[in-house]
Amino acid sequence: MTSVQVDQQHDGNEAADSASGEGYHRALGARQIQMIAIGGAIGTGLFLGAGKGISIAGPSLILAYAIAGLVIFFIMRALGELLMYRPVSGSFSEYAREFIGPFAGFATGWTYWLFWVVTGITEVTAAATYMTYWWDIPQWLSALVFTVILYGANLISVKLFGELEFWFSMVKVTAIVGMILICAGILTLGFSDAGATASVTHLWDLGGFFAGDDGIFSTLMTLQMVMFAFLAVELVGVTAGESKDPKTVLPKAINTVPWRIAVFYVGALIMILSVVPWTAFKPGVSPFVEAFERMGLGVGAAIVNFVVLTAALSSCNSGMYSTGRMLRDLALNGQGPKVFTKLTRSGTPLVGTTVSAALMMVGVWINYQWPGDAFNYVVSFATISGMWAWIVILICQIRYRRKADRGELPQSSFKAPGGIWFSVFSLAFIGMVIVTMGMDKDNRVALYGAPVWGLVLAVSYLVLKARNPEGAAFAKRS
Repeated sequence: MTSVQVDQQHDGNEAADSASGEGYHRALGARQIQMIAIGGAIGTGLFLGAGKGISIAGPSLILAYAIAGLVIFFIMRALGELLMYRPVSGSFSEYAREFIGPFAGFATGWTYWLFWVVTGITEVTAAATYMTYWWDIPQWLSALVFTVILYGANLISVKLFGELEFWFSMVKVTAIVGMILICAGILTLGFSDAGATASVTHLWDLGGFFAGDDGIFSTLMTLQMVMFAFLAVELVGVTAGESKDPKTVLPKAINTVPWRIAVFYVGALIMILSVVPWTAFKPGVSPFVEAFERMGLGVGAAIVNFVVLTAALSSCNSGMYSTGRMLRDLALNGQGPKVFTKLTRSGTPLVGTTVSAALMMVGVWINYQWPGDAFNYVVSFATISGMWAWIVILICQIRYRRKADRGELPQSSFKAPGGIWFSVFSLAFIGMVIVTMGMDKDNRVALYGAPVWGLVLAVSYLVLKARNPEGAAFAKRS
């Protein structure tokens, strides 16, 4: 049952049954959803990207992660309110279609699909690069093997996807918790090569807390990197239609966001920067690797390489999962080719996942043949397209809450705190991040690409609408 096929008045039973109407199987349990939620907030943006952020902003990067993490929590609570109103697969485009309009649903679905295709391209290529740490094998061969394995796992069943994501996330969580415990031991017991110099005073003694060249402004300029690290945290919303008990599991998963960010980002960085002076970190070098080396733990580089490999495969796995479902949601609503509606016997979107996987492989080949700045610009565009989903979530929550408060729609059982005001604040924060991207010459080109993509979407939408002007997919919701 899609948003085109249902009336706006949804009761709890209809919401709970929506996934079965779409043909999906509710096979994701609480254990898997929790780990998908945790793993979505931990990726290469932390394991690798934090090094550049530390070199720019110094210890104040901790504050950037804390503030951005609070905004992410507001976004997730806004999403949670919508999910408990109506849990559906392809949630972002479904809610955009209902609360903003048919073009918004069309644009959101295709933009989120593009985000994951581009992310999949970069992550599977990165995973292939990490493999060269252990074996001297062609990059394209590793990329091919990883893509085929993840593609097969996603076609077999959603449960297998959930299991893979569970163990990928478990590796990432274990690595960060282990690092925190080691650092805590060094600070209290003084062992390892870093024991004699480790001190929490590193957080403010070496040039102050805002130690970047431009003080607080340097901290603001890291927000785009920080927000990139949080991309994919919203993936738990895509799993709504395949969760065994969405009204119980999803709120619990969303409410873990604050402690996840507090431990895995803020806590980890506090510990690392207390043991190793922030001046020791450089762009392009994982702060985890650098910290292990400073501690005299040579095995650390191999451990972190394995963890980063796992993070890349986790992201690619998530991309395989979400792209097929977004394409199917668009097709069900008449805003994509009907061939994407086909499901396997196990309830997975065959054609959409296959097309997306094929495009990821083309991207790997392009990246192998023509590496350079052009590909990096595409990656920065992925950040813009990923944040678009957050903007849509916030706008939809604001419009839903207003309708619910007027009695036009049923109230959600999981209301976002602060009503609409935290969503308004979050939108303003995202706007500020986009402005900082425009001030950075390395990321500015992504802002040029966004209008081009918008134009492509607008033309495509008008062509589809012209072919079927009376179609329900293009009708305004009353």
